[in-house]
Amino acid sequence: MVKSTRHAKYELYYHIVFVPKYQRSHLTGKTKERLETIFAEICEDKGLELAESEVMPDHVHLFIGSPPKNAPSLIVNWVKGISARKYNQRYDDRVKWTRSYYVGTAGSASKDAVEQYIAEQEGDDA
Repeated sequence: MVKSTRHAKYELYYHIVFVPKYQRSHLTGKTKERLETIFAEICEDKGLELAESEVMPDHVHLFIGSPPKNAPSLIVNWVKGISARKYNQRYDDRVKWTRSYYVGTAGSASKDAVEQYIAEQEGDDA
């Protein structure tokens, strides 16, 4: 859906993927649920749309809509930095992310395809 600001009409979505430090497969159970909640909080606080999210045991997929004023690297820094800080303040077990990440852009034509891909990832962690 096309959104607008005072000066722009836009439909920007970013597919973001990142992994925990040491790529341990520990993003499951309560950790997964807690992270999903924290990612939703961050997006709400920053005025972003969390269109889809999937926390896999060894990596995270997020599909985030954003106004054009936010650079993709800024969005990734918000999500990774704030999520680690909030998680580590609230819970005894620790979450730490690597410095690397993947980000791809998607507009109206490929948005549905990316959402379907992320939704299908849940069945692959067996």
